Amino acid sequence: MDPTAPTSSVGDNGAAAAADATGPTDTTVTLPPLTLRDVPRLPSALASSPSPAAAATTTTNPISRHPYFHPPPTFYISAGDVSLRHAFFDLASSSPSPLVAYRRAGPRRELGVGDPARARAALVTCGGLCPGLNTVLRELVVGLHELYGVRDVFGVAAGYRGFYGGDEDHVRLEPAAVDDWHKKGGTVLKTTRGGFDLGKIVDGIVARGYTQIYAIGGDGTMRGAVAIFQEFKRRGLNISITGIPKTVDNDIGIIDRSFGFQTAVEIAQQAIDAAHVEAVSAVNGVGLVKLMGRSTGHIALHATLSSRDVDCCLIPEVDFYLEGKGGLFEFLYDRIKKKGHAVIVVAEGAGQELIPRTDDQKREQDESGNIVFLDVGPFLKSELGRWWKREHPNELFTVKYIDPTYMIRAVPANATDNLYCTLLAHSAIHGVMAGFTGFVPGPINGTYSYIPLEDVAVAKNPVDVNDHKWAWVRSVTNQPDFLKSQA
Repeated sequence: MDPTAPTSSVGDNGAAAAADATGPTDTTVTLPPLTLRDVPRLPSALASSPSPAAAATTTTNPISRHPYFHPPPTFYISAGDVSLRHAFFDLASSSPSPLVAYRRAGPRRELGVGDPARARAALVTCGGLCPGLNTVLRELVVGLHELYGVRDVFGVAAGYRGFYGGDEDHVRLEPAAVDDWHKKGGTVLKTTRGGFDLGKIVDGIVARGYTQIYAIGGDGTMRGAVAIFQEFKRRGLNISITGIPKTVDNDIGIIDRSFGFQTAVEIAQQAIDAAHVEAVSAVNGVGLVKLMGRSTGHIALHATLSSRDVDCCLIPEVDFYLEGKGGLFEFLYDRIKKKGHAVIVVAEGAGQELIPRTDDQKREQDESGNIVFLDVGPFLKSELGRWWKREHPNELFTVKYIDPTYMIRAVPANATDNLYCTLLAHSAIHGVMAGFTGFVPGPINGTYSYIPLEDVAVAKNPVDVNDHKWAWVRSVTNQPDFLKSQA
């Protein structure tokens, strides 16, 4: 039964009710219970929870005393402000799922860390490059200095291993020094993979007196941050840690997207444009573009939708096969004969099961513990050439292969990602100053929120192939579904 359906009327008023049914109606609906998935607090913040006795020692947010900006009454986030994990509900469901909520991100009127000017903050970037890393660093430095008066802000070089490195790996950062960082690609702090020695990392943090840790990285970095948070808790340390999610693949779950993704799609578009030109300019030409996406195909999907020049989009979430009825080669031959060319976009994690592996390759891992993927781009290029030479030996054929991976990773963030990085950095600072720890800031349905680190570290964000967005890709490319006949 639809609880939102208007009740019907009978009798003399039936005609009037029918007329009213064409206009707006108001229906009161009871939603399922709401569960607040809260983030941890520092021991000191818990000790100074609001009470009449503690009121006199509560630290007021220094933004309230800013000489130029005077916050309006609605500027600060209240203790009861939350955002919902899901923005839409099936009101007709007989067994609706409980609603999950998170605390809204933003500044609090009262702080949970005492005098913020006495804080010592450490910023670290880990893992691969991504557009926006330097923007996040810049905004953390400027926000800590200008909003909260923190003067001891340090950049930790070379990823997590920098925490137990020498003095040269700990660089004092000030607003003047980072002023133009948002215009640069890469990370000025340097980055590495691996080197995660938990005991040595925490010992280094304690030895240098850091009270706030801002870890910027992907899912591996988030898992490392969870381990550091748990070690802080085990040792009873009053040190906060927050993770700022970075993955150009957009494969981190719960949040709407990770920073750098919008820029990646924009630069990927340029690679697709080049592949299209090459394909159109050749006889029976194929442009093949490999884009980033180990476990998810978000970049390939969004770039395909943006381009409209792509004939086939291959992502890790959808298996495909090369030869036979309904396979990739049959589709490409038909498309080439109709158009004279074709453009293929493939995510790096797609088709891995098609590539022959040795036993050693099946076990090989990178420094972050990820299974090493074989290169699907050259594999597809080679297989395309062999297929055409075997099946159509008397016809011309050209494959132009483009891999823009490092070009995409290395560019500065575009305007959209620069804005996003600023909001993430400021949300992280406000959360730490409120006394929260072990959390990740990020937008959920457009509302910036605080999510437990341990949730984000394990959450995945695969392309939902049952969603409308993948259906839009299929409608744009008219590619096969690669479902083999059961006959």
